[in-house]
Amino acid sequence: MNYADSGDFVNLERVLDLMKRERRVFTEKTFIYVFKAYGKAHLPDRAVNLFYRMVEVYQCRQTVRSFNSVLNVLIQEGLFDQALSFHSYGVGKGISPNVLTFNLIIKAVCKMGLIDRGIETFRDMPYKNCTPDVYTYSTLMDGLCKEDRIDEAISLLDEMQIEGCFPNPVTFNGLINGLCRKGDMARASKLVDNMFLKGCVPNEVTYNTLIHGLCLKGKLDKAVSLLDRMVSNKCIPNHVTYGIIVNGLVKQGKVADAALVLVSMEERGHHPNEYVYSSLVSGLFKEGNSKDAMKLWQEMIEKGFKPNTVVYSALIDGLCRDGKPDEAKEIMLEMITKGCIPNAFTYSSLMRGFLEAGNCEKAILVWKEMEKNGCNPNDICYSVLIHGLCKAGKLKEGLMVWKRMLGSGCKPDVVAYSSIIHGLCEAGLVDGGLRLLNEMLCQDSKSQPDIVTYNILFNGLCKHNNISRAIDLLDSMLDQGCDPDLVTCNIFLKSLGEKLNPPQDGREFLDELVVRLSKRQRVLGVSKIVEVMLQKYLPPKASTWERIVQDLCKHKKVQTAIDRCWRELFG
Repeated sequence: MNYADSGDFVNLERVLDLMKRERRVFTEKTFIYVFKAYGKAHLPDRAVNLFYRMVEVYQCRQTVRSFNSVLNVLIQEGLFDQALSFHSYGVGKGISPNVLTFNLIIKAVCKMGLIDRGIETFRDMPYKNCTPDVYTYSTLMDGLCKEDRIDEAISLLDEMQIEGCFPNPVTFNGLINGLCRKGDMARASKLVDNMFLKGCVPNEVTYNTLIHGLCLKGKLDKAVSLLDRMVSNKCIPNHVTYGIIVNGLVKQGKVADAALVLVSMEERGHHPNEYVYSSLVSGLFKEGNSKDAMKLWQEMIEKGFKPNTVVYSALIDGLCRDGKPDEAKEIMLEMITKGCIPNAFTYSSLMRGFLEAGNCEKAILVWKEMEKNGCNPNDICYSVLIHGLCKAGKLKEGLMVWKRMLGSGCKPDVVAYSSIIHGLCEAGLVDGGLRLLNEMLCQDSKSQPDIVTYNILFNGLCKHNNISRAIDLLDSMLDQGCDPDLVTCNIFLKSLGEKLNPPQDGREFLDELVVRLSKRQRVLGVSKIVEVMLQKYLPPKASTWERIVQDLCKHKKVQTAIDRCWRELFG
């Protein structure tokens, strides 16, 4: 079996042929060993072919053990359709599946998103004299959570315990992760309590999941408190834990606090990884503190840390945000000489830097360099270039990049669409922009128009005295669930005051807009418009005020209840 361990399959197969010629007795254990070796070497087809030849060529009877071994190889390689076909073949040949077989098939169908088929397979297990184990339940629960069917997953947890199968930390972690992704931290906290009751001690994965969930909700104080609780429960935080908190603090604009966490991390013997450094460097640049960002970079180098593509890209992005694209370009050249290959994010940051500095020519040179170096542009790269070119009034060039983007198979996002629409409107081609808007409405979520898209079109229509069409578009926007903002109000107020004869102050228009938002129960939208009205000294009517107060009071009750829940969370 030395040939299997070393991956020398040519000599391995020669040995198998020699054993066959010498009429040696083959054991199933030998083949299972070879199947695992094929799996390790990412050669699933060879494993399947050898399984098919076991009886006919080597006179070795196949059992569920060798069958499961090959099935596992296929699933590990992500060949789920092939795994299901292989399973059907084995069962058709008389192989009786065991618990492991069912677990592997349930894993495959869950990975394929066929969770209902997984449940059917699970329900069929007792009829095949197989009792589901903790792995069966955990796999199904994880699949349900990923499909956002949390309640069904928790019901399965209850069923599991009734059946006498006790959950392990992996089971709970999957459910906790699902609840955290959904933002339901209260139920996630209760599950942790349930873990303790069942004798399952939360591990670093449990705490990391909860900390990440709290950071996503912006509850940084709770996340840091949970870190202290984690230590008190003798569960040692790792670099992932610290990385989550640092990243969360940076996103909340608390870079100084993130730097203190970095110090605490080092004091406890944990060395920051590239993601921690890149997050801090990026955060310092975003808050305009380029001096401290460069200081941190220098400290990192002095500590012997070799920056990789992620950290270099953060520095390049930061310098570009600081209006220093030429310095960023020098860093990228240094990056390449150190053996770090720039990725799409690196190039898009540099292009954005040159475009914002008004240097379209250098941005295009970066684009050409990216293609020359074999880095395929992604949708972000295309969006950055299209946005910059259209903003600079280079609609023709922007449309050329747009066509190339579509030809490459990349789907434009809302930024790319809005940029092209802006270019068309600036060129007086508003109808072309409206056609693209209709196209956006037929796309997936990342391409749906936002308030920026609509404001561009409102402005284009009003500039060309099409106020009635702009109002029709506003109606359509409200139906799509998008709320107007300050820019929307200013566009219409300016047009009503300048384009109509006699001019209108816009009070009636805004008042009606408030009522329509209120009828749709869009409290935040109502608040924004009322704020604009008060700033412009255009107070709503008395009847409108009455409606507003009722809506805000209802909202306040709900918010109070939410705040109370958060105070109790981990309290």
